[in-house]
Amino acid sequence: MRIVSMTLAVALTCAIGSPAAAQSDALVQQAMALQAQGKSGDAYQLLAPQANSRAGDPDFDYVLGLAAADSGRFAEAIAALQRVLAVQPANSQARAEIARVYALAGDIDTARTEFDTVNNDPTVPDPVRQRLGKLVRDYDKAIGGGGSDVTGFADAEIGYDSNINTATGLSSITLPIFAFLGPATLTGPATRMDDGYYQLQAGLSGSAAVSRQTRVYASALGSWRDNFASDLFDQAGVTGTTGLSHSFANQDVVSLSGQVQRFWLDRSGYRTSIGAIAQYTARLSKGSALSGQVQYFRSNYDSDPSRDANRYAATITYADRTSFFGVGGGVEETVRTTARNLGYWFVAGQGGSEIALNDRFTLAAGVSAEHRDYHGTEILFLKSRADTQVDASVSLRIRLTDALSLRPRVTVTRNFSNIDLYDYSRVTGSAGIRFEF
Repeated sequence: MRIVSMTLAVALTCAIGSPAAAQSDALVQQAMALQAQGKSGDAYQLLAPQANSRAGDPDFDYVLGLAAADSGRFAEAIAALQRVLAVQPANSQARAEIARVYALAGDIDTARTEFDTVNNDPTVPDPVRQRLGKLVRDYDKAIGGGGSDVTGFADAEIGYDSNINTATGLSSITLPIFAFLGPATLTGPATRMDDGYYQLQAGLSGSAAVSRQTRVYASALGSWRDNFASDLFDQAGVTGTTGLSHSFANQDVVSLSGQVQRFWLDRSGYRTSIGAIAQYTARLSKGSALSGQVQYFRSNYDSDPSRDANRYAATITYADRTSFFGVGGGVEETVRTTARNLGYWFVAGQGGSEIALNDRFTLAAGVSAEHRDYHGTEILFLKSRADTQVDASVSLRIRLTDALSLRPRVTVTRNFSNIDLYDYSRVTGSAGIRFEF
């Protein structure tokens, strides 16, 4: 937990007073100059060779502690600043710095105690005392598990879809089993249909602390999509999730959640899915993370029980502040063996990135690919189905306020299939507005 930044530390030092170390000798003055230039590593390398002979000199140890802390050497920084406090127990600057280092090292209990000691020092100016008071309150919240929070969003968009029913663009196909009859003409929903649409989405999520490192969370997500000319492929969905997460001392997180999904098509009930998701996220350097996830879902179809299936999947994802990449795979097996041709195994990969063009405009792009190999033979085509689907999207987020943004977006889908009936392409263009809180 990095509540205390270098900016705050500099503010504390300036407000409390300039360190006497800056006037002690040429070596210390040179190191302080490097610190002021943001060259903490160089300052540490300058002082470290003298550490054995000058340990116990509070001026030297103070600057060594700063340089070690800001170059990531937390253990050495704590040792140096402890030597300062051993000689000068009333040194508020050194105590504020050691509290900062404890916080950077993840020991928020000790950091909170040290900051509280500085906060109670009558020589500390009121503006600094107010900042320290807020830090102590933040630490109390963190020690208690972080309290609770609620976030949400609402999104509305309007657009055009070149293929609302994901159908082939062909007007006729030949069925091998009936080849002697010639090509079969495709009509109605079996052919590609384009339409304009509007879509509404909203979500709400919240979490609460059970203990310092364990939290419970829940979320609800709803969506509604209405095609202007055709009701046949109108869609709606609701997803509810609840789970438990636990953070380890190294900031890794493990979570286990249950999820229920309900989907409607043509304004009638279509499918219900119930499942569980387990995930482990390892924190890496510079804000990046590596996550592994396994999941199981059971899907039941309202009017077509032959499609009922169990789905097992696993994914690995790497993400940093601007990009993500993931790979995964699994299997979906129909419950009834008479419908094996509807089940399949799959492998998938995806990636995306966001680029902030300036304070208002952010460009985002993503691509994904999934290959599906179906289990049984399609009777009408006398062969097993195999699909490879590729999706690509690009969008621009235009920030109007901190909570409100516009988002034009274009998405392209191409599904390659060895059976003409399932081979299709699709382009969607939309513009939406999103509110977040």
